[in-house]
Amino acid sequence: MTDTATLAPATLDVRPLTGRIGAEISGLTLSAGLDEPYVRSIRRALLRHKVLFFRGQHHLDETAQESFARLLGDPVPHPTVPSLEGTNYVLDIDGSHGGGRASSWHTDVTFVPDYPKISILRGVVVPEAGGDTVWANTAAAYHDLPPVLRDLADRLWAVHSNDYDYAAGRSQVRESDVKRYREVFTRTVYETEHPLVRVHPETGQRSLILGHFVKRFVGIGSAESRHLFDIFQSQIVRHENTVRWRWAPGDVAMWDNRATQHRAVDDYGDQPRIVRRVTLRGEVPLSVDGRTSVAISPSA
Repeated sequence: MTDTATLAPATLDVRPLTGRIGAEISGLTLSAGLDEPYVRSIRRALLRHKVLFFRGQHHLDETAQESFARLLGDPVPHPTVPSLEGTNYVLDIDGSHGGGRASSWHTDVTFVPDYPKISILRGVVVPEAGGDTVWANTAAAYHDLPPVLRDLADRLWAVHSNDYDYAAGRSQVRESDVKRYREVFTRTVYETEHPLVRVHPETGQRSLILGHFVKRFVGIGSAESRHLFDIFQSQIVRHENTVRWRWAPGDVAMWDNRATQHRAVDDYGDQPRIVRRVTLRGEVPLSVDGRTSVAISPSA
């Protein structure tokens, strides 16, 4: 019997989309039956490019999406939002209500200590125009910081919470959306202290943990925290660090949630937009000085 651990990665048709982040993989059908060498190649490409895109995966339904995800790790449900009916782990992201319009920059679920390592998103219903998703490379952002800011970042810690300012930066917010956010997304309030800089457990790269779940920096007042947040967040979302994807039905996007942020562009009005996500259990981040993230609420 062949030891799959010794199998070399298979050759994939990988086309980088920008110089820093994102690649499209062609000619591959995603399924739970994918051979191990291809799974190894997907892992390797994901670590390099941070976000991978697969067109035309029309054969996938919710069950098949969950099954494929298990090849790359252990699926986990969202901490507060119920999974789609009939599934264990699929999050239904429907733009017809505000909770489905994640139109601000974030890394998935950073309000818990072991937030997901990988997210797998499938396009189900796509607007005729608009509704793109944009990703940013948080490792490149850290690398490009001036040395004095890198030194500061290495020492900072921040509190992340799902009880964040939902309306901030949104031009139109319906009261019904705010009500649903309060009733569902924050039915349990989570708070976690993360280092601003984490060391990637597989690549050793340093990257910034920020996004809209950040409430404040530890030991720093709210006004100063906002200024610091703006400095580091603006570095992450520089155009040079980003890739933008125009969805078609059946597309799959997969990203390393430990080294990216993303946002869905809310420019599609009343058109329907439905995407479905499975996330994989992550590791508790490690800071540059060897400390690990800590849950504040609920207590660990």
